[in-house]
Formats: sequence, C-alpha cells, structure tokens
Amino acid sequence: MNRHVKPLLFFDERRFREDLNNCNPIPVFKNAIAAANSHFNARFHEGEQTANLIAERAGFMDLILRHAWAQFDWGKNICLIAVGGYGRGELHPQSDIDLMLLIRRGNPRRHQRSIEGFLTFLWDIQLKIGHSVRSLSECVAEARFDITIATNLMETRTIAGDEKLRLAMVKKTGPKRIWPDKQFFRAKWDEQIERHNKHGNTEYNLEPNIKEAPGGLRDIQMINWVAKRHFNVESLEELVGRDFLTPEEYLQLKRGEAFLWKVRYGLHLIAERPEERLQFDYQRKLAAMFGYHDSEERLGVEKFMQHYYQVVLSMRELNDVMLQYLDEAILRKDKAKNVYALNDRFQVRDNHIETLGEYIFAKYPSALLEIFCLLGENDKILGIRAATIRQIRQHRKLIGDDFRNEPQNKALFLRLLRCPHKMSTQLQRMTRYGILGRYLPEFGQIIGQTQHDLFHRYPVDAHTLQLIKNMRLFDRPEVAEEFPVAAHIYKNLPKPELGFIAGLYHDIAKGRGGDHSALGAMDAADFCRRHGLPSEEIKLIAWLVEHHLLMSNASQRTDISDPDVIYKFAKLVGNQLQLDYLFVLTVADITATNPTLWNAWKAALMHQLYSETKRALQRGLENPVDRSVWVDSNRLSAITQLAELGIDEESARAIWGNVDDEFFLRERADDIATYTAAIAAQGNSSDPVILIQDAGVEVPIATQIFIHTKGINNVFPTTAATLDHLQLNIQDARLHRDTEGHTFDTFYVLNENNEPFGQKTDMLIKIQRTLSETLKNPTPAMFNVNRRTPRHLKHFTMRTIASISNDIGKSATILEVITPDRPGLLAHLGRIFMQFRLRLLSAKIATLGERVEDVFSLVDMDYQPLSDAAFCEQLRDTICRELDARNKEDIEGAPLQKMKLWQ
Repeated sequence: MNRHVKPLLFFDERRFREDLNNCNPIPVFKNAIAAANSHFNARFHEGEQTANLIAERAGFMDLILRHAWAQFDWGKNICLIAVGGYGRGELHPQSDIDLMLLIRRGNPRRHQRSIEGFLTFLWDIQLKIGHSVRSLSECVAEARFDITIATNLMETRTIAGDEKLRLAMVKKTGPKRIWPDKQFFRAKWDEQIERHNKHGNTEYNLEPNIKEAPGGLRDIQMINWVAKRHFNVESLEELVGRDFLTPEEYLQLKRGEAFLWKVRYGLHLIAERPEERLQFDYQRKLAAMFGYHDSEERLGVEKFMQHYYQVVLSMRELNDVMLQYLDEAILRKDKAKNVYALNDRFQVRDNHIETLGEYIFAKYPSALLEIFCLLGENDKILGIRAATIRQIRQHRKLIGDDFRNEPQNKALFLRLLRCPHKMSTQLQRMTRYGILGRYLPEFGQIIGQTQHDLFHRYPVDAHTLQLIKNMRLFDRPEVAEEFPVAAHIYKNLPKPELGFIAGLYHDIAKGRGGDHSALGAMDAADFCRRHGLPSEEIKLIAWLVEHHLLMSNASQRTDISDPDVIYKFAKLVGNQLQLDYLFVLTVADITATNPTLWNAWKAALMHQLYSETKRALQRGLENPVDRSVWVDSNRLSAITQLAELGIDEESARAIWGNVDDEFFLRERADDIATYTAAIAAQGNSSDPVILIQDAGVEVPIATQIFIHTKGINNVFPTTAATLDHLQLNIQDARLHRDTEGHTFDTFYVLNENNEPFGQKTDMLIKIQRTLSETLKNPTPAMFNVNRRTPRHLKHFTMRTIASISNDIGKSATILEVITPDRPGLLAHLGRIFMQFRLRLLSAKIATLGERVEDVFSLVDMDYQPLSDAAFCEQLRDTICRELDARNKEDIEGAPLQKMKLWQ
C-alpha cells in the first residue's frame, strides 16, 4: 500500500529494531525522526524534487507508525489508516499526520487501553497528528452528512492492521452508496465557490494562501477528487487521452503542482509550523532560497511572486476547463439542450457559446477575438463551453505578428472595447485563456507582475483590468451615488473607449526600468497607430498615459487652495477634454490600486482640483487669478460675517495681527469668521482655543481641528504626538503664526478607520481636553511612542528619502519625505524641525500602503527660505539617519526611541 517510489536507503531499519530492543523506545523514535527530517531538508536545499521528498517522507512515517503500532497489543477488527493528504502519500515538513483508527463495530472498549497508549506514545515522540476513532457504521453516517469527511475517506491507505476493514469502508462510502456523482460534484463545486469567495475570488492576494486561495493546491485536489470519483480511477494519469484531460494539460497540471509543492515545502521550513500563507517576510526568504535575485529594474521577491501568480493563474484556468467539462458531463448530462446559431462559426448551447466545429479557430484564426466580442455583445451568453475553451488554448499559438497585423483582427479588438456588456470580464477571460497577452505582447509581460508593497494591492495586469472595470461601472446608478463627479463626467465623454485604451497602457511599462509613464505613452501611441486611430485621439491617449499620475499627485501633494498652483496645473492639462478624461482615469486608477485608498477626503481634494482647474480653463490661461485679489476678497468676506456677529473690523484685525496672507488664501471665509469669533470670546485668557467640527459641504470629508495659542512653543510636534496617542491620522496641516507668537493652525484628521468623527460628542470632548492639557503642560512622556507597528508594516524596510527644494513663488522651502509608515512619525519630524530652528508652514500627508509621502513647507525663524546648501544637507541627512534608525529598532523589536523635546 505504500506509494513512495524509492526505497528509504537513508533509514537503517535493522539498526532501528535493535535499538528498540535495547533502549528506551521514545528517544529511539525521536532520534530517527529528527535524523529523517534533517535528511529530507538537506535534500530539499540541494534541489531534490519536492514530489520525491513528500512521498518518501510519507513512506518513512508509515514505517515509524508501524513500529509504534507494534509496541501495543491490538488483536483483530481494528486498523490504522492514513487519511487526507497523508492518505494520498503526501507529507510536507510541518503538515499534520492525519490518522483514523477504524474498528469494525461501534464499541471500542476492548481496544481502549491500546488506543490511549498508542496516541500518547505518538505525542511523546512529538509527532503532530490529527486523529479520529470510528467504526464502519460511524464512517458511513458521518460521511453521508459531511462532504469533507466523505472526501477524506476517498484517499486512504492502511498503515497497519486489518486491510479488509479499510476496503469495506471504501465500498460503503463510495458513490454507489452515498454522495452519487451529481450530489458530490455539486457539493464540492459549492465548497470551492465559498472557499474562493473567502479569498476575494482572486489569485492575486498580496499574501496569498497557497493551499486554499484560487489556483492553489486545493483547486488541483478538487479536479482530482471529482474526476476520480466520476470516472472511478485511482489517478488522473489514467484519464489522459480520454477526452477529459489532454497530455499537455496533464503536464501543465503536474508542473503547477510541483511548483506549489516546492513553495509549500520551503514555507514550512522557514515558518517552522504548518503555514500556508505567503506573508511578506516569507516571500522574501523564499525568493532568496529559490535563487531569485534583485536587478536594477526589479526585486528578486517581485520576480518570485510573478512566477507564483502566473502558476496559480494557469492552475485556475485548468480548474475552470475541467469543472466546466464535468458540469456538462455530470450536472447537465440529461438536460434538454437549447441551441441556436450566432453565425457560421459559433452557436449558443444552454447559454454557453461554442464553436460549430473542432477546427474553427484553425480555419478562422480571427475567431479567437470574435468569440469575446460576441460574449460582450450578448448579455444572455453566460460563458464558454469547456470544449471551446480547450480549442482556444490549443490554437492560441496562432496569434503572432501576422495575426496582429491583420486589419480584421485590429477591427475586432477595437470592437471589443466598445462592447456594451461586461467588456472588462471579456478582457479578464482573454487574460486567463492566454489571448490578451499574445495579442498585446507588452501586456503579456506584466501578467502576474507585482510591486512588493502594500500600496499596490494587485499585480499590474489585475490592477489594469480592474481600472477598466471601474471606469465602466461609473455608468451604473448605484456606483454613481458613490462617485457622483466621476460618473457625471464619464457619461459625457465622447468616446469612453479612448479612456479604456489609456487605462490598458497606463502601467504597461512597469518593471522595465526608467519612467514607466513615458515608456507607456510610447507603447500606447504605437498601439493607436497600428489600429488606425486619428492623430488627435493618439495625442490624447498618449498624453493621458504619460500624465496619469498628475492629478493624484497634485491633489494630495500640493496646495490646491493656491491660485498659482491651479494655474500651473491647468497649463499642464491644457483643455477641458483632457481634464475630463484625466479625472475619470485618475479616480478609476486610485480605486483599482487599493480599495482602501479612496475616502471622502481624497474625493473632496480631487473634486476641488477639478472644479478650480475647470474655472481656470474657462477663464482662459491668459487671465490667471491674482493671489492678492483672492486674499483681499476672503478677508473682506470674513469681516462682513464678523460684523453680523457684533465684532467690528478693528477688533478682527487686532486678533489677526500680522498673520501671513496664506491664512486668508487657504482658509474659507466662514471658517475664518468662526475662528476669530471664538478667539474674541476668550478675551485675554492664555488658554488655547480649540475648535473641532466636521468639514465638508454635503457629507463630512474629515474632521477639522483649529488651534489658536498665545506664546506656546512646539505646537505642531505636541499636537502631532497627542493626536497620534489618540489614534487619529493627520491628513493636512495648515500652520500660521504672527510675529507675536500667536498660532492659527488647522489640522484635518481622520480616525483609525479613515473616517471623520465630528458627530461623536464624547470623543470631541476628550480630544479637546487632551490637546488643551498637553499644549499647556507638555511632558516628555507625551512624546513616547506607545503604539506598536502592525506586523504587515514591519516587513518593508525601504530607506528614507528626503529631498529639499525652494519654492520661489511662495518664498518657502519644500521638504519631501518618503519613509515607512510608523506611529509617531510626524511628532518625530516636528522635533527635528525644532532642533534646526525651523518654522513649519504646512504639511501634506499621504499614506500609500506601507509608506508615507509627506510634503512640508518650511522657513527659518525669520520667515525666509533655507538658502544654505550645507544646512539643507545636514537637515536632510538628520531626517534620513534618525528615521532609518527608528525603523530599524522597530523592525528588530528593540524599544522604540523616545523622542525628547527637552535636553
């Protein structure tokens, strides 16, 4: 019954028996197991095929268990059976050894002492076992009501005892007794659907489960279970050439399984436990273990994960084909057929499209694209029949240069992009079946390509297709409620397919080195020329690809309340048409990069940038807004509102003092009036004025915290540290100070769920009280970082990047800091600014997955930009050195550096 092929030459069974006769058996067993583990692991590191190792490991464990079994008195009517993966003859380093003690009848009392002693012995020799004790009747009863038990009992081997018992159990739990074909297949398919849904129904999770996720080992086992039960065979190899499985498909299946086995084996060795999830730190270690090295363009771990994703994508493709075939052969075998023709090449059978002959694609290669157009033009067609999927796979090699240059095929691809129904689904099908990557070789290069970070949730190909899907969804009423501006603009685009082409190419050049936007723009222009698009459309698409990051960067990294910033952005955009396409592309891109990135705050920034740019374009680029006019207008509007509250102009101007014009440029007039009235109401008190309310016109976008202080130093780092302790995240900080040391600071914050919280009265009272106390009486303890960095952030060790430049128009120095996201980061930076005697005018905070990209506007104590090159270099070096040291301490688990404001 042992399925391992090679004899266990490394194990001296005769010597083992002698030691058992002469020594305490427990250390003998433990030593043998430890030696075997070392032997197998050494062979793995030497490059031995994993299939051999897991089979031999199972064979070795069979011997160990037989010898352990022989230590006890059993008698008749009982046997030890291997079940589950171990029953298949597969045993990975940390996998449980699944055992069943099978007895003939329900009362195990006569074997109770031996069973208890045997199990205790296995635990004493430190075997990780999963076990059950069942009678024949219990096996049947439990398997009848539990498909998982029924499946486990399909794959069993007798290790010791009465083999006839196991054969009787197999017969009683076979398809003729319980779970006939249709029920078994339907139950296992439903089980797979539920399992896939738990993993987001995608092969492309950031930390995928190599066993349970789509395309993983369980999908391969699913094919085995259903096919073997339906065809009554011992292995899939017996089905090769019998219409179910071609030799090429069987080879692909075994290669995929071998790769996943290798990954799982290595993962078990690294984790030292039965880990199935490819966590980020394990990904890097496995990449190094398997010889994937960093290059100038890409990290070794990214190369490894691309290989992994390509394998699981191919395994899911095979799973699709096999299950579709079994669905037709089992579930729909005797159902009435509803068949109607579409054209001379295709017909629809039971709502699934199929070819009208085995050699349609060989005779009409263009049909390889046409079939997806037909699917996108008829929403009643649910999918492709298994035989036709197999024909697509067999003939996709016909797609080469001649195919791509054929005018009919170019027209078909453009026709596909205009399909009214589930166009993005068709692109996903084309990717899965190997068509899209062949028709667009540049797209084929990014299939499964990853970026090893938390910002980019999906590989490049999945992200690209999700972007196109998101654009299409803007047409749906329920999506329009969430994205009203994007939906309105999308519905008025003259040719949405131009946006789809830009989306298809926006990240196409990632991983090549250089500027992927510029390289992608060249690829996009080449695609457009090949497909005969007019020159104006080519120019638009290439511009969109080259500038697809422009709007997100401008909205999140610049001061879009400044008319000069808007003017420069409008000048880059050029015209309303490009602005409209860019807005829709940007929103679809952000939400396809990572669903958690989009929130009301980012939506408001995008909308503001779009609206202000639209006004600038309508006004004409030759008529830019004068900053001083904007400032004066806002100031006068605030004075008017204050007069209605009984505060005259003289009093208002006295409160404002000589605060900088940026205060009136960046803040809304009604907010300025509210702040001023609160300061006036306080009179001569030196206590901070703290106002907290939600910001937003129709819906809250963030919670606004205004802080006015008199003569208090270190307001920004103290506030940043306090908000960090309260688990609040600063999105934007607008900091203003007059020469008397009075601050007029506005912070826009979100809670830990990235939501505003202005309606939670108890929370507002706590924040206001805590801020007031810490601003008046700051203590060193306030700046101790207590929050630990989440596990998934610790695995990213990028070095800090800091760049310094001067903004001549604003008479300020711009500091950009890119560093891993860590608790207390802003407070730490604030301490450094204090150390260098710098004034912080504003802070734009952008958290992108595991890293932050923050932009600070700084001046010296005399409100002048930083002009000393050596001083700037010292500042930059201090930021990088301190943040990197802090990140290193965090990763290595040492106590976090305590930030001292007083020496």
